[in-house]
Formats: sequence, C-alpha cells, structure tokens
Amino acid sequence: MASRGSIRLALVIGLLAWEPAIAQELGNSADGARLFKRECSSCHHVGAGARNRVGPQLNGVFGRRAGSIEGFKYSKSITRMGQDGLEWHLETLDAYLTNPKSLVSGTRMNYRGIAETEDRSAIMAYLREWSDNPRDIPEADPTASKPEVDLDPAILGIKGDREYGEYLSSECTTCHQSDGSDKGIPSITNWPAADFVVAMHAYKRKLRPHPVMQMMAGRLSEEEIAALAAYFEEVQ
Repeated sequence: MASRGSIRLALVIGLLAWEPAIAQELGNSADGARLFKRECSSCHHVGAGARNRVGPQLNGVFGRRAGSIEGFKYSKSITRMGQDGLEWHLETLDAYLTNPKSLVSGTRMNYRGIAETEDRSAIMAYLREWSDNPRDIPEADPTASKPEVDLDPAILGIKGDREYGEYLSSECTTCHQSDGSDKGIPSITNWPAADFVVAMHAYKRKLRPHPVMQMMAGRLSEEEIAALAAYFEEVQ
C-alpha cells in the first residue's frame, strides 16, 4: 500500500505538471542573494564553506534528494518524502518556498513561505549558482530553462573532430572519469554536444565560477571545444 507521503508526493508532482503558470525562468540572482540573506540565512548556509545549521546547507541543492545530507538530522516527514522520491528541482523548490508545510506536512521548517513568485525565482537563481561543483555539470536539471550563453549558431554548428577530441581529452580525464563515474567529480561522458559547448563557453566567459574550469576552457579554441564535445558525447 502506498504511504501517505508517496500519495502526497504523487499528487504534488501531478499538480505541478498540470499547473503551467509556475515560472519557467529563474530570477535575478543578485536580488536572490539579498533575499536569501534576509529570509533564509538565519537557518541555512550556502556558498564557500557552507555548513549545516538549524537547516541543512544548500550547496548543490538542485537535483538533490530531500533529506539526503549525511549527518544532518532531518524531520521524519522530510526523510520519508525523500525516500518516496522527492527531489529538489525548480518546481518542487518553488512549491516548498511558497509554503513548506503545504508540500511536506510535518517538516520542522517553521517558515511561513514566500508569496511573491518573483522573490522565489530570485532565491532559486541564487541557489542555482551554488549547485554542483563545478556547478551544473551535467546541465540536465530542470533549472536549465534557458541557455546560459547566447552563442553564435555558427559556433554551435561546428562539427567536432572526435579523434582530435580523444587526443585532447587526457587533460579532462585527469579529473573526470572516462568510465562515467561521478564519484568525487561530476561525469561529463555521454553529454549532449551542444550542452557541453555551451557550458565550456560559459566557463570561458567566466559566467561559471569554477577557476580551474575557467582556466581550462580559456585555453581551448572553438574547434577544440567542439572536438571534445564530439568525443565525450559518444565515449564508451
């Protein structure tokens, strides 16, 4: 028999799928940082050196299963919802920020919620900046509602030389595992080539903050990025 939590989660997911009015674009992250400080920082940390406080730290929250940070003592309700499949994505975070107790009955998060859609979107934009390390690899989370970088179609249209990409890949595989393992560092194998190209150009333009990736991407030409994208898209 399905638990009350799983029924509730299914209903929530169903409602979210039905409701088209939920914002599909994230807000202004600078506004989000200000709002986070005002609304959230007394209980939650995010960013460099973030640690658990009254609430869990929120680095990498996008894509994270609810109640999954080891060592943090969650409420039974949030733990059960996580076991039932609740993950933090754009829609579920939006619902939780709107009214935590509405999404997770029995949560210890004693917070009234944020009524304004624009404010919730701004906070989520700020949290997204601290999602994954390097963040947003793979860029598959539903938060990826629009391209990070507006690239000339000609750049996206470059057909990469897969063999050249394999030759270049040795620098990547000193950190990223070629077998697709994501233990310790995110996997970049079997990633759609276009997403790979966009992400690397985001590092080149320093829109993504990881300094090592900024340096690595900055060394690469457009043709070399395309070659790597072609290789990692199909690497076995």
